[in-house]
Amino acid sequence: MNLRRRLLLATCTWGATATIGHAQTRRDDVAGRFKKIEGFDFDKLPLQDAITLVHGNGKRRIAVFSDPRCGHCQRVDKDLKAIGNVTVHVFLYPVLGEESVAKARNILCSARPAMNWEQWIEKGIDPGAPAGRCDASALQRNAALGKRYDVSGTPTLIFGDGTRVPGAIRAAWIEQLLDAAERR
Repeated sequence: MNLRRRLLLATCTWGATATIGHAQTRRDDVAGRFKKIEGFDFDKLPLQDAITLVHGNGKRRIAVFSDPRCGHCQRVDKDLKAIGNVTVHVFLYPVLGEESVAKARNILCSARPAMNWEQWIEKGIDPGAPAGRCDASALQRNAALGKRYDVSGTPTLIFGDGTRVPGAIRAAWIEQLLDAAERR
């Protein structure tokens, strides 16, 4: 593998980042390359398979691959609500075992998935098993979508301009990326 072609973006829990650019020109070209390598075409995401939440005026857009049992996902979801003026499309992506799959199915198959997702995230209220039959095929489609785009963990954030950020980042960074995506 040609190591010169590899790209690294490192973050740590206290918010420091390592940025890698071109050594000779000293130009920071990581952001463009990161977007090109990791990007999604937001307008082609199957939003019908997501839970949609609108905070404030919903002007900015983000999609999040999220596992119901993922603590970092819960923090990102709470941050997004606090940031406001954003439409959040949550793709349930249960990767943390059978309990996650069951919880995702219960939320997806409930009468009000968006409300039940928020109650689970904010208060830990489980909607319980749905009464009757349930079409949870969106979970399989979300798994296939994640596999196609190499989503290897949760949360994975997709901004309106297609920028993809794997892992949890601070609310201030989310706000900056939302604003940048809106300007593009």
